[in-house]
This record gives sequence, C-alpha cells and structure tokens, in this order.
Amino acid sequence: MNDPLSEVIALLQPRAVFSKPISGAGRWAVRYSEFGQPSFCTVLEGSCRLAVDGHRPLTLAAGDFVLLPATPGFTMSGFEPAKPERIDPKVTPAPTQEVRHGTRGGRPDVRLLGGYFAFGSPDATLLVSLLPAVMHIRGVERLSLLVRLVGDESRERRSGRDLVLARLVEVLLIEALRSTAGEDAPPGLLRGLTDARLAPAIRQMHGQLARPWTVAQLAKTAALSRSAFFERFTQSVGLPPMGYLLAWRMAVAKDLLRRQDLGLAEVAERVGYASASTFSTAFSRHVGQAPSHYARAQ
Repeated sequence: MNDPLSEVIALLQPRAVFSKPISGAGRWAVRYSEFGQPSFCTVLEGSCRLAVDGHRPLTLAAGDFVLLPATPGFTMSGFEPAKPERIDPKVTPAPTQEVRHGTRGGRPDVRLLGGYFAFGSPDATLLVSLLPAVMHIRGVERLSLLVRLVGDESRERRSGRDLVLARLVEVLLIEALRSTAGEDAPPGLLRGLTDARLAPAIRQMHGQLARPWTVAQLAKTAALSRSAFFERFTQSVGLPPMGYLLAWRMAVAKDLLRRQDLGLAEVAERVGYASASTFSTAFSRHVGQAPSHYARAQ
C-alpha cells in the first residue's frame, strides 16, 4: 500500500538552499516579513521567543525544532522588551557568517541553527496546504542531528552536495511530520492519517489512484455511512473526499507530464480517467491549460 505522506514529500521535490548559525543576547528582536518558502530552525542551547503571525507565541528551548512549510511573517526575540529589527528575507543578502542579534560579544543567551529551502513542485501551494502551518517539536534528537548535518553539508562544497542536501531535507520533513502527527493536528493530511477510520480510505485513494472511486465506496472502506464519512473527511483533511482525490490526481498528472516520456493516454489511465479526452477536459478545467501545453511548457 502506498504511503501518502512519502508521496506528498516526493512530489514537493524539496531542495536545500541555505542554513546559518544564529545567536542572541540581551535585548533583541527581529521581525521577518512573509517569505513563502519553507524554513526551519533548531535550538542548540538557551531559549528565546517565537511569534508566528496568526499563531500563539512559543517559547523555544534547547532541543526544540520548528518548521514553517510556507513561512508567514514572524518575530523572534529574547525575553526582554526590544524594538524589532525588520528584515525582508526576499531582498536581504544571505549572510555568510553567524548572525548575532542584540549584545555583541560574550556568551549568547540562545544559539540556533536555522535555514530555508525550496520546493521544486509547481503544486507546492496545494501540497503545503495539507501540512500544519507551524510545526513545533520538542525533544526529538534525530531532528537536531539532521539540521546539524544540513548545516555541515551546506557549508562544505563537496562532490554530490546538492543531492545529499536534497535527501537530508526529505528526511528532515518526514521526521518532522511524523513527530507532529496527532489528533490535535490542524486540518490536513496528517490529521486525516491519524484518524483510524479515515486513514484506510486515504491510503486506498493513493494506492489505487486509477480506480473510479465514489464517496460511497470510500465510506465503506472507512466503515462509516456516506454522510458521516463526507463530514468527517472534510473536517479532518480540509477538503471534501472527491476534492482531495481530484487535487491529488492532478498533482500526480503534472508530475507525470513533466517527465515527457509518457503519452497522454497513459497519463490519463494512471490517474483514473477512461480516455485522454476526458482527462484533458478535467486537467484544463483544473489547471487552466491543456495537458499537452503544460507538458511543452515544462
């Protein structure tokens, strides 16, 4: 049976871009404007505050890991009041040395390793919407180790660097998502997969994408009535069942079309359409252009 979480990560096509050591001491605060790309940090020692727009403020301590899949605006600071220094990550040059906030010199109150990466998928917005907006994970040493490995690899220009970084970021994402999953997760794929009734239906959708699924069939897989399944799925995943299935089929279709080694009829068959014309109509309506035009553009 296919693993939906692994499939989402694979289609996101994460690739590492940058990481840096950060420290702060005394009175300090930095205000980052919305970035859009995924970012992460792990606290190596000490503690600080993090306030992400639209979410409750967090106190970060040594061993904590934070992942923001779409990085909205946020403020990071020490515990003493301070006027935030404003930073626009889209225009500010990436520093090459450790970034120090607040009092210069001396022992810092907090040391972090932070960075950001990019998603290569043109469906990143859709796929990221299935993930938690803020992942705050405490006490998972594997995540801190992975961030350190990303930092080491990004600083050294060894052969195979880009491939190693891409694989490390994939593992980093999977470990973070594993650690975040739970019934209290926000609506999205993680919450759906932790629901014992919904998880089999989601796995069936991913494992048999070409099958002409109906809500009734999926509800039977979940051992729920059609109406109960529809409501529970929509509340947990954030999309109705057929909406999720369509979005996933189109994401897979885009990935297949980008490879340019499959005919339109084969792509249509793989994602559950009986004919190339039916698939072309659905794809054009969902994406805004015909699949043949999309494939050539890629």
